[in-house]
Amino acid sequence: MRAVETVPTDGSPDAAARLGAAALAALEGDGPAVLPTGPGDPAPTADLLAPVDDAVAAVVTTTGSTGAPKAVLLPADALRASADATHARLGPPGRWLLALPAHHVAGLQVLLRSARAGVPAAVMDLREGFRAEAFAEAATRSGAAYTSLVPTQLLRLLDAGGPALEALRRFTAVLLGGAAADPTVLERARAAGVRLVTTYGMSETCGGCVYDGRPLDGVAVTLEEDGRIRLGGATVAAGYRGAMSQADRAAFTDGADGSRGFRTNDLGAWNEDGRLEVLGRADDVIVTGGEKVAPATVERALLAQAGVREACVVGLPDPEWGSRIVAAVVGDGLDPDALRAAVAPGLGRAAPRSVAVLDALPLRGIGKPDRSAVRAHFGGSERT
Repeated sequence: MRAVETVPTDGSPDAAARLGAAALAALEGDGPAVLPTGPGDPAPTADLLAPVDDAVAAVVTTTGSTGAPKAVLLPADALRASADATHARLGPPGRWLLALPAHHVAGLQVLLRSARAGVPAAVMDLREGFRAEAFAEAATRSGAAYTSLVPTQLLRLLDAGGPALEALRRFTAVLLGGAAADPTVLERARAAGVRLVTTYGMSETCGGCVYDGRPLDGVAVTLEEDGRIRLGGATVAAGYRGAMSQADRAAFTDGADGSRGFRTNDLGAWNEDGRLEVLGRADDVIVTGGEKVAPATVERALLAQAGVREACVVGLPDPEWGSRIVAAVVGDGLDPDALRAAVAPGLGRAAPRSVAVLDALPLRGIGKPDRSAVRAHFGGSERT
């Protein structure tokens, strides 16, 4: 059994460097497994710090954006497979710029990919938050070939333009994940010359394992009859730490060949190019008047309207329809009634009954919309 060591991070380069060194030692079997923590995180319990199997190199907690946070056991071989498959897809191993919180799986992977490339990651100081000018300076100074962002960060850099956009253009690849991205923002970034790669994955798969809709080498993607996405292969975690519900236990499977599998709570479909399209979470589907509506469908319709930069759609209890669909949007000069009228013809019953214009969407983790907070804005609290 291997000991577990807490490695606190505070957004500073020094803290990220300490985590990177400790994680690399764990990866190579020369140190305890790491449990990264971030600012404001509660002190780890004794259960979290109990010894783990020798194969485990990191214990990473999920964001809790869709329920209670879970502690995920990441084996060294899975972390190595993820880092190596990323470089096999993107190009030669090179230096990475860390612009994400280091204690999340995406941030940890930036540190480990650089370490696998034989060069320490460049680290942006995030103690005062993410700022476009600071990103541009860090990117220019470091000469990093790769970075990883969430959609909110990408939008800020595009809006800033100037040195921030020039810095983005210089990267060999910019990974984008953590939350669904507005297709118009993706088009805007690519039209500006940014070599963007969209990613899909989660803590349970060592971060992104499907790039631009295609699985990385060693990753298998299958769709169940109801459209639920199942991921398998070398990057899948060993499971969760501590007491698990029956659903949590059932999420992890072992193949006949010894391969690991993970049944996600996301719905997907294969598009005409044979690429995976993620439709949203199964438990976010809204049933209104007997019709199942994926929030992503409504969000895409709203994002296609002029001036809308962000959108989040949720369901609220309704005595007549079971659930009613409401939407929070962010943008300039938006008229809620006009937005409703614009999307209603194409959406029919799925059109939002109410639209609220916010200064910013509430977020959790590294950039996921906080749907519970959006429900609360409309005076609702139940999941529907």
